[in-house]
Amino acid sequence: MAGRIRDEDIALVRERSRIDEVVSQYVTLKQAGVGSMKGLCPFHDEKSPSFNVRPHVGFWHCFGCGEGGDVISFLQKIEGIGFAEAVERLALKAGVQLRYEDGGARPERRDHNTRARLVEAHRIAAEFYQEQLLAAGDAAKGRDFLSSRGFDKAAAEQFSVGFAPRGNSALLDHLRGKGFNDEELQASGLVATSARGPYDRFRGRLLWPIRELSGDVVGFGARRLFDDDRVEAKYLNTPETAIYHKSQLLYGVDLARREIAKRAQAVVVEGYTDVMACHLAGVPTAVATCGTAFGEDHARVMRRLMLDHDEFRGEVIFTFDGDEAGQRAALRAFEGDQQFVAQTYVAIEPDGLDPCDLRLAKGDAAVRDLVARRVPLYRFVLTNVLRRYDLDRADGRVDALRAAAPLVASIRDKAKVAAFSRELTGMLGMDMEEVRAEVGRAADPRRQGQQGRGNRAGQRPVAPATAGAPVAVATIPMPHPNDPRISSERELLKCAIQMPTAVGPEFDVLEDTDFTHPAYVAIRQAIGAAGGAGTAVGSDVWVSNVQDKATDDAVRSLVSALAVEPVRSTGEPGPKYAGALVARVQELSIGRKVNDLKSRLQRTNPVEQTETYNRMFGELVGLEKLRQDLRARAAGGLA
Repeated sequence: MAGRIRDEDIALVRERSRIDEVVSQYVTLKQAGVGSMKGLCPFHDEKSPSFNVRPHVGFWHCFGCGEGGDVISFLQKIEGIGFAEAVERLALKAGVQLRYEDGGARPERRDHNTRARLVEAHRIAAEFYQEQLLAAGDAAKGRDFLSSRGFDKAAAEQFSVGFAPRGNSALLDHLRGKGFNDEELQASGLVATSARGPYDRFRGRLLWPIRELSGDVVGFGARRLFDDDRVEAKYLNTPETAIYHKSQLLYGVDLARREIAKRAQAVVVEGYTDVMACHLAGVPTAVATCGTAFGEDHARVMRRLMLDHDEFRGEVIFTFDGDEAGQRAALRAFEGDQQFVAQTYVAIEPDGLDPCDLRLAKGDAAVRDLVARRVPLYRFVLTNVLRRYDLDRADGRVDALRAAAPLVASIRDKAKVAAFSRELTGMLGMDMEEVRAEVGRAADPRRQGQQGRGNRAGQRPVAPATAGAPVAVATIPMPHPNDPRISSERELLKCAIQMPTAVGPEFDVLEDTDFTHPAYVAIRQAIGAAGGAGTAVGSDVWVSNVQDKATDDAVRSLVSALAVEPVRSTGEPGPKYAGALVARVQELSIGRKVNDLKSRLQRTNPVEQTETYNRMFGELVGLEKLRQDLRARAAGGLA
């Protein structure tokens, strides 16, 4: 069994793994001040971004849920993997050769069901399928299908489309030859098993690799090509596995994510070929679900990519067929629309053509025009609801109003409720006051429901305990981040954590009594236990060392918070600013000693205790002089 990864190699992995690049694979980050980036937390639902990343420090922290750490802990938490596997994955991408305490490189692992092994199997399978698409024989059927849909060889390569041979064990034999055993291949979903033994899950089908945000292939979507295929379903998808969760995956998101963030727009289509058609036609924000309806988990992924929150307005555009099934899909999308702060639209081609068919029939411009002609989802749903009723009859109009009022009342932008009420009045031919009254009645229960959901969402989420792990109890109270009485202490600790070389040995001479809050005292002690700010070299390794020396979970969390919290300097913070903070903290500490000394002097009789009185008076004069000097130095650096 391999030993522990060497500390110096772990430090090198941290140094070479830019935290903003790793986090950006999962969360859209935007600049939020000098040296700071911000996005929506991937670990809890939130409406306003409170997830902060400080690239030069190498740390992240969410001020909403309190989670934080370095690049390794982020990968651990987002992927649900252990420390060693996170280090190994980062090392692979960073080009770091890891060494273990027992010497040498890592030996061959026999834990075949780890995520890394499953991902590697899918990577090899994707390459295998792509090669098979170019082969002679049955693969011609797949190439013909792509050609009939308007996709050439370059398009197939761009989207990594492949072909699964018709035999029972082509991929199985290939992966066995790469060192995978049957147990892990079944766990990957690439291989199924029967009474006769294991066999390829996908046979004689055209294949689209399904990737995570990170770009790793975790599954496939397979299209039926041959009439004698025993599986009649037109499309097959990878079953649920340790790495494939269809409710959280969007086909094409790895290609579209940057454009989605850049344009604040996402186009949700219904099929793999629709995604291809949109991208090739100039709509690079298109994605599709993987054999399931668009749901809450998909919405969370989309919101993080779009940085969708209360202060931001983007667009989510659903494309549906114009038939009854398409209308039902639009209604389902409307039910989940409140998950988005982004404006939600629907784009439906009048002739019922999906984006792929539309591109074939009318060209690329028609696909772009389809998206450009989008209409608000609310209006589309409202129109379809009213079509169910006979508006020529009085009772039909009343029934239609009762059905439509909740839709109008549920419009997120309350400023538009009055406008939609007027529009509904015209569509129904009814009295405006009657419509307003019905919309008002429909709004009451919904507002109560929203309030209940809001209360639950506002509660601080409790992280589940790891099975078998001891529950750590925080014993030190946490300070308020905006307490003006101790703001200088917090600011100085931020500097000591984020830029220790700027603070240097000056910080290390401070004592516990120079800090007034117990949490800040604990961090000062952790910094000292880590060797002191004067010994720090790399900021990312330094922060981790300080965290390791903290003896309380709450203090460790506070360290990560201070590592990403912006420094309040109006200019570029440096040694002058940090030195001024040291002086300010010392000045305040001296001030407390002065007040204590004055109190003792008042209780001392100068006649009966002349020597004691004179000694304390001399100390007071010296402290006052020192305080004045410190005040002047602090004022000069903090101006």
